[in-house]
Amino acid sequence: MSTPITVQYKINAPAEKVWKALTDKNEMKSWYFDIQDFVLESGAEFNFYEPGGANKYHHHGEVLEIIPDQKLKHTWSYPDFSELKTIVTWELQPEDGQTLVKLTHDDIENFKDLGDGFSRENFKEGWKTILGQSLKEYVEK
Repeated sequence: MSTPITVQYKINAPAEKVWKALTDKNEMKSWYFDIQDFVLESGAEFNFYEPGGANKYHHHGEVLEIIPDQKLKHTWSYPDFSELKTIVTWELQPEDGQTLVKLTHDDIENFKDLGDGFSRENFKEGWKTILGQSLKEYVEK
């Protein structure tokens, strides 16, 4: 039985604004990753590398589910290191003009044999920074 990583933050912005930041590739590169081939449609695949130009980690994803302004679910994998995939789900819940953003990263143990850079703790801290700082600061400005 896998234990997902769950990170959530309340963001002082409406869900529509958070959704646009999460799904518009031009906005994504301002706070998340520069994902040139991202298209918001089920079955669409996308690829990106970590920021900084080292291109050490090729990330691959496939959009699995879309509920506009509420939910985005996609795979998350590193095809250069493993054939195994994980699932990332972003859920947005409006609350009095704010948005509760919940991120769940399932099947993270699929990466346990890939080394320290792929540890559960690394992913948890990474998602906390991405949601609690990068996304939050971007949409609240």
